[in-house]
Amino acid sequence: MSPKTKRSDLLKFHRPKLRLDSAPIPTLKPESKLCLQTLARYKPAKHWQKLVFPKSRSAAVLVALFVGRTGDLYVLLSRRSSTLRTYAGDTSLPGGKWEPGDRNLEWTARREAFEEIGIPLDRQKVPLLCVLEPFLAGNQLIVTPVVVLVLDKSIRPILNESEVASIFSHPLKTLLHSEAPFPSEPETLEAKYHTFVDINWTGHSGKVRMHRFLTGREAGGTKPIFGLTASILIRVATIGYGYEPDFEVNAPDQPAQEDRIVQALRTRPLFRQAEIEEGLDPDKVPDLVPREPPSNKRGRRNFSRLRSRL
Repeated sequence: MSPKTKRSDLLKFHRPKLRLDSAPIPTLKPESKLCLQTLARYKPAKHWQKLVFPKSRSAAVLVALFVGRTGDLYVLLSRRSSTLRTYAGDTSLPGGKWEPGDRNLEWTARREAFEEIGIPLDRQKVPLLCVLEPFLAGNQLIVTPVVVLVLDKSIRPILNESEVASIFSHPLKTLLHSEAPFPSEPETLEAKYHTFVDINWTGHSGKVRMHRFLTGREAGGTKPIFGLTASILIRVATIGYGYEPDFEVNAPDQPAQEDRIVQALRTRPLFRQAEIEEGLDPDKVPDLVPREPPSNKRGRRNFSRLRSRL
């Protein structure tokens, strides 16, 4: 990168202006349009810029949204192959680890989604909405969600059967609610749509909440949306729709995502080794000031402000 070239200039170059009124998609519901506009304006808090992650422990996932026939927003999910060594059969977002040659983590997410399920790399057909703050995964990777909008209705999935068994969609907004968006199947009448479990997190005294959402496809062998995938989608929906879920997202005294990542970079052997190998000093990882989660009041105010611009 030239010293005179700013990252913001590259972002503008790689991020075509999104015009929702003329986009080749079904008619949007007002709340869907506002959700997309909010996501397109979203930027992680500035304190995240202080952190530099080792590339060999970095990964990215693609949160690919599209507009359904009734104007609602859906997210594409995949059912991992049962032959994979890790997380076999799990419901997940397309994505994977950074590889040498990847321009950035947006490219990592796009490349992996293209390889797994055939989502085009063309940014005109699949424009970028935003890149979220990273998440710490249980397999000691720092995962960055990349949110895009699929505009081209002619796109047909091409599954890499060695990695993906099937794909399906799920309504984004329902990740903010405890009630199921679909009729209960006979096999799942006693099962709740949303549940959670609080687990111990290595290196912290507090617990971390893992959420679980039924997909409505459990009778056919599809697993619920769980763990990191659920946490990412809750975050995307919260930002986009501008209000908090009707359930408690965090466990009591749950350490902030920032604190967990900083602690992992400083103390976990895999991260320390990767940092040293890449010329980073794990003993100089900066402290971050966690941003307060948005309140319902603030979210509704932002939602009203956007509505007044339509």
